Amino acid sequence: MPEKVSRVLAAGPPAAILLYTLAPELLAGWPARPPSRLEASFLTEGAAALPETGRLTGRDNTANIEAVLRHRPDLVLDYGSVAPSFVSLAHRVQEQTGIPTLLLDGALARIPETYRVLGEILGRRKDADLRAEAAGRILAEAEAHAARLGQRGRPRVLYVRGPRGLETGLAGSINTEIIEFAGALNVAGRALGPGGLTQISLEQVLAWNPDWVIAIHPDFPAHARQDPLWRALPAVRANRLVLAPGLPFGWVDFPPAVNRLLGLIWLPVLFGLVPAETLPERVSDFHALFYHRRPEPQQIAALLRPALPG
Repeated sequence: MPEKVSRVLAAGPPAAILLYTLAPELLAGWPARPPSRLEASFLTEGAAALPETGRLTGRDNTANIEAVLRHRPDLVLDYGSVAPSFVSLAHRVQEQTGIPTLLLDGALARIPETYRVLGEILGRRKDADLRAEAAGRILAEAEAHAARLGQRGRPRVLYVRGPRGLETGLAGSINTEIIEFAGALNVAGRALGPGGLTQISLEQVLAWNPDWVIAIHPDFPAHARQDPLWRALPAVRANRLVLAPGLPFGWVDFPPAVNRLLGLIWLPVLFGLVPAETLPERVSDFHALFYHRRPEPQQIAALLRPALPG
């Protein structure tokens, strides 16, 4: 690693979010696209104004080696899967550019360790410790709540992506990791086994009959409440269809990075383990520490309105 890091190129959105939460002034830009107006309202002005740098990883990778060199980073950072293909990519980027390339494991349970490792490398040890400790508390609380759900009965959850809700994550998918970590049962994973993202049918959904439907696309709840087949699902009729907040980043997924810690604060409230009135303050405190900007009360209210039944 370089002795001093003053500019970091994030290989993908998870890495950009991780770096932003720790050292926003080092972020060269956003890999996928600049923040939208609504997303920017939850971020610092400097971060919101950063350019698009292109992705090195993922399905929509747009950057190339020349683009990496053009941004002149001291370090290339990737965060997420440590499968052999991603390790190979990190080696290739480092070999072809001569720029140190760091790949960190994106598993939920390793977030505190990840912050401490990155803080050591970036010379941000104190800031990293604060975030590592906060993440550790959230993870420990989530594990305790999961144990209570195990005794009471695990809620059966269907996680859906897209405006029609016909994509989900299977068992072990990083996209549904927080649902399982929080102690709920992923009905698609139980029925279809391990894997990543997959397409599903409404017939499968009706057969699984989940207790809760958690969506991430803002158009899906209105669609489900109008579609006769989705309305036939007891969870939809009982108002147990909720929209996971997605500003500035998703609480369940999209992308699957440290932003998912907010989902671990929210899910115990959804499952009736924690009073709902505690949620606004905790969300506000999380934003202030990790996103460097405390939202206005009306912003938090708008986030939570579709995320809680009733």
